[in-house]
Amino acid sequence: MKTLHRLLGFVACWAAASSFVFAQEWTRFRGPNGTGISPAKTIPTKWTEKDFNWKLDLSGTGHSSPVVWGDRIFLTSTSDQEGGLYVLCVGAESGQLMWRRDLPLSPFKKHKFNSFAAATPAVDRDRVYTVRTEPERYLVTALSHEGKTVWERDLGPFVTENGCGPSPVVYQDKVIIGNEQDGPSFITALDAATGKTVWQTPRTSSKSAYSTPCVYEPKGGKPALIFNSHAHGIYAVEPDTGKVLWEYDKAFDKRSVSSPVVAGEIILGSCGSGGGGNFVTAIRAGDPSRARKAELAYQLKTSAPYVPTSVAVGDLVWLWSDAGMVTCLHARSGELRYQERVGGNFFGSPVWVDGRLFAISTSGEVVVLEASDKFKVLERHPLNDLCHTTPAVAGGRMLIRTERRLFSIGGRSRVGDVR
Repeated sequence: MKTLHRLLGFVACWAAASSFVFAQEWTRFRGPNGTGISPAKTIPTKWTEKDFNWKLDLSGTGHSSPVVWGDRIFLTSTSDQEGGLYVLCVGAESGQLMWRRDLPLSPFKKHKFNSFAAATPAVDRDRVYTVRTEPERYLVTALSHEGKTVWERDLGPFVTENGCGPSPVVYQDKVIIGNEQDGPSFITALDAATGKTVWQTPRTSSKSAYSTPCVYEPKGGKPALIFNSHAHGIYAVEPDTGKVLWEYDKAFDKRSVSSPVVAGEIILGSCGSGGGGNFVTAIRAGDPSRARKAELAYQLKTSAPYVPTSVAVGDLVWLWSDAGMVTCLHARSGELRYQERVGGNFFGSPVWVDGRLFAISTSGEVVVLEASDKFKVLERHPLNDLCHTTPAVAGGRMLIRTERRLFSIGGRSRVGDVR
């Protein structure tokens, strides 16, 4: 219980201090800076029908997660047979479709578990940013909050055997795009207002990466963008110029799909394959001001996640594997606190909400765990629909997107909620 109280105190301070938390918005994949952490106090552990604010049947299908700005939820959908990308805007309060914008996309061969609507949008106060790919082109589109095209960029071919996946993020006035693929590769920053290239950094072509970047803010140092990939491992980039600041290129020997997780000066990422051999690598971040290179902190090679991204809060990090194994580690040392099976298969990532972890299995079962160094399953909730997504939490509500539906849960007082 003391550990849980420490975690709650940490998140209260983090929420007050972090420049990424404002108005409880969830503006990118896994929310503020990709942490998967929400300060909301109004999400129930036990659910009944009265806790659903609304349920909405969606046009088409998709594996992208929702993002939120104010009263507007943005997400994407598609027809896997006919192609096309549908950008949907839903009222957070009403649960009603506000508009749908159809963008052209020709169907092509992809991984059977993937979707043409796999990349999660990013949103800021003015625009929502989506990506879609075909073998011949990688398109980034900025729409107004009313669904009108502001700009569109074609970044060239996107060569991969698995299809689309990396999600855009907005940092300051730039849209950051990862484009590490089997063909010519680079990462780039586009001006959020115009779509013009601010910088573009070449990268070595290798196994396509599906990791979404985040920002690392060292004590007393300058912020850096963190990327994961097979070719370059875990590396840091200067946000204004695209200059590579440091790189630990020995991090992975397979494809990187999960996104980087920052726990103090420790940064974690994972790699894997459909045939196994997954492992997690944790490094100590480099420090260019002191000429200190990034170095290996530890690795986890047993029941490690491949697709799901981990959660780090305070001294602890929780790793949720594709095969339903949850591992709790001491974030700095890698000391094992527990490794237990929750069951099911997972492609979506867990989120931390008020001392609990929420993750959704591919069969649509929401599993709720106590977020402590002791393994405890609190609840299970079947939604009975295929799900490859990560929940979003904004305005005190949890939004869950299954393949064909969108659910809104919570937002009311949790008095009497049983843990």
